[in-house]
Amino acid sequence: MEKYTDLSDEEEHVQIYDVREYGTIGMVCVDKEQGKVCNYEGHDHIYEKDNQTSADLVPSRRQNLSVRLIASVILLLTLYRIGYIWPVDSRSDHGYGKHLTFRERAVKILEENPLIDGHNDLMIFITGKYQNHIYENEFAQKFEHGGLAQHVDIPRLGKGMQGGAFWSAFWPCPLGDGTNFSDERYHDIVRSTLNQLDLFHRLGQSYPKYFNPPKNSSVAKAAFESGTFIAPAAIEGLHQIGNSISTLHLYHQLGVRYATLTWNCHNKYADAAIETGSDFRAHIATPFWHGLSPDGRNLVKEMNRLGMLVDLAHVSQDTMRDVLGGTPGGGAGNWTGSLAPPIFSHSSAYAICPHPRNVPDDILQLVKQRNSVVMVNFNPDFISCVPGKTAEDFPEFVPANSTLKQVVRHIRHIGELIGYDHVGIGTDYDGIEATPAGLEDVSKFPDFIAELLRQGISDKDVAKIAGGNLLRVWTEADKVAKKLQKHMLPLEDNVQNKW
Repeated sequence: MEKYTDLSDEEEHVQIYDVREYGTIGMVCVDKEQGKVCNYEGHDHIYEKDNQTSADLVPSRRQNLSVRLIASVILLLTLYRIGYIWPVDSRSDHGYGKHLTFRERAVKILEENPLIDGHNDLMIFITGKYQNHIYENEFAQKFEHGGLAQHVDIPRLGKGMQGGAFWSAFWPCPLGDGTNFSDERYHDIVRSTLNQLDLFHRLGQSYPKYFNPPKNSSVAKAAFESGTFIAPAAIEGLHQIGNSISTLHLYHQLGVRYATLTWNCHNKYADAAIETGSDFRAHIATPFWHGLSPDGRNLVKEMNRLGMLVDLAHVSQDTMRDVLGGTPGGGAGNWTGSLAPPIFSHSSAYAICPHPRNVPDDILQLVKQRNSVVMVNFNPDFISCVPGKTAEDFPEFVPANSTLKQVVRHIRHIGELIGYDHVGIGTDYDGIEATPAGLEDVSKFPDFIAELLRQGISDKDVAKIAGGNLLRVWTEADKVAKKLQKHMLPLEDNVQNKW
């Protein structure tokens, strides 16, 4: 992964293209005051030196490009100054043959492709702020006309050109003994989750454009084409099903289309990356199952049969490997992982920020093998950090790097390591206290898309990042479900007669 170097206000950024191939040669900047040419540190094609001038610029792969490269800088800088730029990729339909700015290309992409946020916590925000009362003016006026606290309201959704979101029906883990998985511990959590799903459906009655859950990926695609928000629900941890497959079935009927296997607690089915104690303090979890339990493997198969996406955000690395089929020897019973590609609904790159909530490079290789997707989180703690003092400590947050460009760093790391077919966006908006600079709320998505383009990612790949990759995985999960439903009966609870 290359190291991105921030540039001063005196510099302008220009992408350099081979006009014969319409392919990106490099990303350079021009110091208007000093007449210097520089680049992003560590770029594959161009090397940077201190006090570098245009005469010092030496391509790493094409030895005879110096003169042509500098001439291209001058030409494209002129175009850049008046607001125009060349198309990134001849494969893209967005602006090819036209002169479009990065912002104009971003708008074009968002008009033609859905940006689907993998994880939005609006509903738990409504619970905390308004006790789930959505008909009173205090909520309704601000949600409809703007000014709602945190990160989401209807005007900002429109300004951000957002095409969809998985709305999380979240409820936190039970407090106390983290290895006590008895049914009694979860009764209140199931009731609270049903409250959240009731809130979701009441929002749908009041605002059907934004909260109408599609039953499958085909309906989701049609919704975007008709101008409707793609709006499935999700649950964030299997503690929310209360050890009951019947409850999972009910949630699916109510519009839930992915279930995160854990939140910040182990459960009957899987190990989490983080545990929250009775004092509400989080710590790195001690393994319990070392991945999935036997019941967890059966539940993953049932999710595959339902067409419910298996979400690996929040889970331990052992659980990630187990679901992705990376357990040596396949584990007991010839287990080879989820039959449908799982997702990481809101996780980032461990190599950039070594937080237990993020995905290490070796597991990213499994993501590629399983045709899965990692949806990069906007939580500052997960995008900008350095290792903690000991292995038991959480990494230390670095405020200076909590920026839009740092989020793009995570996306580029994943994209350059395993391909841009395997990365998406999962903001965690309304579930995080702070946001990266430049990504303050959902209205900033066009800026985000423009920055992806500015850093050299093609229009075609940016469209995939925005939502195409998630839709591909969802479509594959639907295909797996259709096949399984022909021969596999639903999993059933073992209900005891207690009278």
